[in-house]
This record gives sequence, C-alpha cells and structure tokens, in this order.
Amino acid sequence: MMTTRDSTRHAVVLLSGGLDSATALACAIRDGFFCHALTFRYGQRHECEIEAAKNVARSLGLENRHRIVGLDPQLFVGSALTGAEPVPLHRDVSRHDQIPPTYVPARNTVFLALALALAEQIGASDIYIGANAVDFSGYPDCRPEFIAAFERLADLGTKAGAQGHSFSVHAPLIRLTKVQIIQLGQRLGVDYALTWSCYNPQPGNRPCGACDSCQIRKQAFQQAGSRDPLNY
Repeated sequence: MMTTRDSTRHAVVLLSGGLDSATALACAIRDGFFCHALTFRYGQRHECEIEAAKNVARSLGLENRHRIVGLDPQLFVGSALTGAEPVPLHRDVSRHDQIPPTYVPARNTVFLALALALAEQIGASDIYIGANAVDFSGYPDCRPEFIAAFERLADLGTKAGAQGHSFSVHAPLIRLTKVQIIQLGQRLGVDYALTWSCYNPQPGNRPCGACDSCQIRKQAFQQAGSRDPLNY
C-alpha cells in the first residue's frame, strides 16, 4: 500500500454501481487520475447495486483497486432504502420541494469521510462523488454547499491538510441533468448496461420501473434519444 505521495495522481471514487457514480468514475479516469473505487454495503434494499459496482469497476480496469466496505445497517435505519417503509412508486419526479423518503441519514457524509480516510492513507488529494443537479434539490447531502463544506472539513481535520496538502472533492456532474450525464458517459465509454439504478428490485433482480430513480433514468434515456439497456 502506498503511504507517501509520489508523482502519480491518485483519486478515490465513490462507486455505488449507479449511473451517476459510474460516470463520475469515467470522469476521474478522463482527468488523468489513477483511481481507487470505494463501495459500501449498508443494509440497502437494492444491494444488487454492489454487484453492479463490481462490474463497472472491472469494465473500467479497477478490479484490483475496488474496495467493498460493510457498515452496520443499524446506523442507517429510518429511510425507505434501509427500513420497513415502502419505497414510493409512481411519484411526480418533476417536483423537488421536499426531501424524499429515500434520503438515508447522513449517508454521503459518512461515505465521504471514509473516502477521505482512504485518500489520506494512500496519499491521494482528490475524491470524486457522483452528486448531480437532479439530486441536490431533494437531497441536502448532494448540494454544492455540502460538497464545498466537506472539502473545507477535509483540509481542517486531517494530518495531510494540516501539513499543507489540501484535498479536492470533485462533483463533476453537480450541474448536469440526467440527460447530460448519460450523454457524457456515452462519450466516455461507460457501459450503462452494467449499472443499477432501481430502489425497489423485483424478483430476479429486475428494476421496478416505478420508483423515483427508475422513472428519472427512463425519462433521461428517452430524452437523450437512446435506449435504456436495463430490462424493466
């Protein structure tokens, strides 16, 4: 394990296995980073996304630099993604005036903190996250203000930061719509057939087609003039 900084530009990328994180990983590779992917098992009902993350990492050459970290599911109860509350279906996804039931308490804060720990350990100064414009209006931990605040925290709360090695938290999709994200990923060679977006998996690990994430994804592929490779 590398513990000192060298001439290689290393980055830690949060990789859930979804459309956004796969595109963020492709962006990090495009930007010239030697990437390390980080995926979490935290009791999510759509745990099949972990297998998707493995496939995405393998397809982009990170099979040996992909960590899957298990977290105590009891830390994240209280969400439709982790608890007994049903995942909302057939909602109007054009509205973002409330934080949705699929918000997971402090999830991105925890994930970024662990990504920061890995980054400091391996001598990386850069972290990538797939937060985007569709999400940040509903999820407080996907907003630009949150990303900027965490970047400041990383500099203040680490040995590397105290020694003058500042961290950058990249959210390359933050101002993009889902259509723009898909178009970007297609240009970068992302195989979206390997990704998983559904919050409410059906028997045989088929996406439901009715949760917020499925609806947003399907609409975006249609608007992009492309066929969604997933079988709903």
